[in-house]
Amino acid sequence: MYRAPVAVVIGAGDATGSAVAKRFAKEGFTLCVTRRSVDKLDTLVSDIEAAGGAVKPFGCDARVEQEMVELFAHIEQDIGPIEVVIFNIGANVHLSIVDTTERVYRKVWEMGALSGFLTGREAAKVMIPRGKGTIIFTGATASLRGSKGFSAFASAKFALRALAQSMARELGPKGIHVAHPIIDGAIDTAFIRDNFPERYALKEQDGILNPEHIAEQYWQLHCQPRDSWTHELDLRPWMETF
Repeated sequence: MYRAPVAVVIGAGDATGSAVAKRFAKEGFTLCVTRRSVDKLDTLVSDIEAAGGAVKPFGCDARVEQEMVELFAHIEQDIGPIEVVIFNIGANVHLSIVDTTERVYRKVWEMGALSGFLTGREAAKVMIPRGKGTIIFTGATASLRGSKGFSAFASAKFALRALAQSMARELGPKGIHVAHPIIDGAIDTAFIRDNFPERYALKEQDGILNPEHIAEQYWQLHCQPRDSWTHELDLRPWMETF
């Protein structure tokens, strides 16, 4: 019996994660989307189903090994073969180093790095026997430089970038494309609109990233032939400095 290929989005938030899920659903994938609170996926599920797509929501804490092991096993057994995995958990915290507690630092690392490791490991386990698949880890400006006040966030994103590089070298010869897009700029989200109105005003000048445009690049990464795979792709508005 034919089962549609599956795309898994770990951290299907309201902006990038949702846009990526919708883009892959448009291409006939069954989407398995996760957040810690499954009820926060209601709008995304409704949107995908209204457009004729297939989607399965999961409440899952990606920091917990057993939950991730069970999630991937359930999807493979009961839903379909996992062809694409996108890790998109945000862990952005801005605090002075003297105000960054051990608890904050540990939680940000767990969300931004440990969760990425568990996601990547479980994805590799199911993809290696089939000799194909795409794993995408969402990076950020903090993946490249640790700016003032971002000690915890940058440490986690640096670690995620190193994980992606290591996995790409190990899994590329096994037919699995590992990519690390760096989102270098503000994204069109309610958070930016409500907390940084002056930055959000740049939207009219294409000065912040459109989640749908980010999602299109994720789709194109998946479609690349393996003689021209991109590992790292930086996406930034034209007016962003670098």
